[in-house]
Amino acid sequence: YRSSKLQSAGKQLLLSDMASQGLCPSIKNILLLDSEGKRVAVKYYSDDWPTNNAKLAFEKFVFTKTVKTNARTEAEVTLLENNIIIYKFVQDLHFFVTGGEDENELILASVLQGFFDAVTLLLRSNVDKREALENLDLILLCLDEIVDGGMILETNGPLIAEKVTSHSLDADAPLSEQTLTQAWATAREHLTRTLLK
Repeated sequence: YRSSKLQSAGKQLLLSDMASQGLCPSIKNILLLDSEGKRVAVKYYSDDWPTNNAKLAFEKFVFTKTVKTNARTEAEVTLLENNIIIYKFVQDLHFFVTGGEDENELILASVLQGFFDAVTLLLRSNVDKREALENLDLILLCLDEIVDGGMILETNGPLIAEKVTSHSLDADAPLSEQTLTQAWATAREHLTRTLLK
């Protein structure tokens, strides 16, 4: 256990050293907003927005600058406030990935596509706000599997979704071995099955 913790700490140190030297592409944030620009799930990896108010202002700014574009069929790219933002809209959800102005747009686009593909798989192709909020825990795990501390870990959507589902609950486990979130999810699943019969 201790050696794996040391390896993890060493890996983090190496990644942050590589990032500080500009050797690794990095992500500043990943945003999932609704059709009104409100947060569904967001994760910041940069100190560019130190306060919650600064983050909310950035989200509103990005939303208002992109909402009138046609990013429904393919991802679009824009440069705002010295940041490259790749974004895509699906149903009532708006997906955004932000990187520095010197980041490779194709890498940022692959992060966005991986996030979108994983969310689509996790939500069983029902990508909308209601479904996203009901499965917010899976979406947040998805963000954790894609980026850690700004460093890109994975961009393959199916692999991300597989990792997330391997972290999620085992419905057959006894309730005493489940976390509170897992117990609620199990209860919800049993109730849904009962109602659908």
